[in-house]
Amino acid sequence: GRTTRGRGRRNPNEQEQKSNGCVGPLFPAASSCAEGKRGGKDRRGGEMIHFVLLQNRQGKSRLNKWYSKQTPGEEDQPEYGPYDKREKARIIREVSGIVAKRKGRVSNFVEYGDMMIVYRRYAGLYFIFGIDKGDNPLIILDLIHMFVEVLDSYFGSVCELDLVYNFHRAYYILDELILAGHHQEPQKSVVLGSIAKQDDMQDEESGDVFDAFFGTG
Repeated sequence: GRTTRGRGRRNPNEQEQKSNGCVGPLFPAASSCAEGKRGGKDRRGGEMIHFVLLQNRQGKSRLNKWYSKQTPGEEDQPEYGPYDKREKARIIREVSGIVAKRKGRVSNFVEYGDMMIVYRRYAGLYFIFGIDKGDNPLIILDLIHMFVEVLDSYFGSVCELDLVYNFHRAYYILDELILAGHHQEPQKSVVLGSIAKQDDMQDEESGDVFDAFFGTG
C-alpha cells in the first residue's frame, strides 16, 4: 500500500504528444520527435504569406512585396520558388480587379486559385495579402491592422503621398513585420524602435559623408 514518491514523475519541460505517441518539449518545432503528421504530411512550414500589395482605388500600386510561390512537387510535397515578371503583372491585374468589385457588406477574404486573398481598406488604400488557404485569415487581418498602426505612428497620420515619397521606409517597416513570408514581430513598439535605430544610423552616415565632402567637423 506504500507509494514511492517521485515514481513516474515527468520532466516539467515535457508534455505527451498524444497525436503521434511520443514525448517532446513544449515547443514541437524544436523536437525531431514531435513534428506532428497530418495525413502523412509535415505540418510545419506549410502556411505562409506569398505577397503583399498596397493599391489605391484606381488600381495603382504603391507597394509590392513578393515572397515565394507554392507549386506541387514530388510526392505531393509543396515546392517554393520566386515569381517571374509575368506572374507578378498577372496577379496584380487580377487581384486588383477582384478587390475593386467587392463592395457592400462582404467578407474581407476571398479564394484566389490555390491561395486566399485577405484585404482591408483604409481611406483610399487597399492592403492586400496573398496567403495559403490553410492559414488563418483573421490573424492576417490583425497583421494588416498592425502594419497600418505602425505606419500611422511613424509618419503621423499616414497618407498615400507618404508611401509614394518614402516608399523605402514603408518597405523597412514591412520587413520588420514579415520575414520570408512569415510574421516575425508581434509588438508595435519593437518595430518602431528598430526603425528609429535605422534612421539614426542613416543620419550618422549622411553626416559623415557631408563632413568628408565639405571638410567640416
